[in-house]
Amino acid sequence: MNPVLLAFWFFTPAGLANAAPVFANKFLGYNRWKTPLDFGLSWRGKRLFGENKTFRGLVAGIVLATLAVGLQKYLFGHSGWIQEISLIDYSQPAVWLLGPLFGAGALLGDAVESFFKRQAGIPSGQSWFPFDQIDYIIGGLLLSLPLVRLQALYYLWILVVWFSMHLIVSYIGYLLHLKDRPI
Repeated sequence: MNPVLLAFWFFTPAGLANAAPVFANKFLGYNRWKTPLDFGLSWRGKRLFGENKTFRGLVAGIVLATLAVGLQKYLFGHSGWIQEISLIDYSQPAVWLLGPLFGAGALLGDAVESFFKRQAGIPSGQSWFPFDQIDYIIGGLLLSLPLVRLQALYYLWILVVWFSMHLIVSYIGYLLHLKDRPI
């Protein structure tokens, strides 16, 4: 089976979770839950995560990742083709935990990266290549480990596929004026 397709299918909920805060902010127009995850706290004179890492984004990411896993579970149960490209058995009841794990992992990975970015003196919104592109991947994979263990080669494919997709989607977001910078 095509490893790119396997990596894409498996990690889609986390990829959607990573994009959810942007859409929650730009399109939902919902101004509640704008409380920063760091509650405005600082360390060494610098914000822990920054103003843009909010509870609204975290909740939106977890919800979207959970809905995506629900759709994957449904498709898995109704399509032999989907069963062939799945790295896990979506018929297991515990698979529902994968959505919140992917969502929280992707966004907490992003928050941890933001902590180091702030400490390095890199302003919010400025790219910190390649860390801005891999933080959600590492976070999503780490938090999914209690539920899913894959072969090392699959983790490598997930990293390559989703790193590449992040670059492409970021550039499209820039062209659509959803982002201020192309990367």
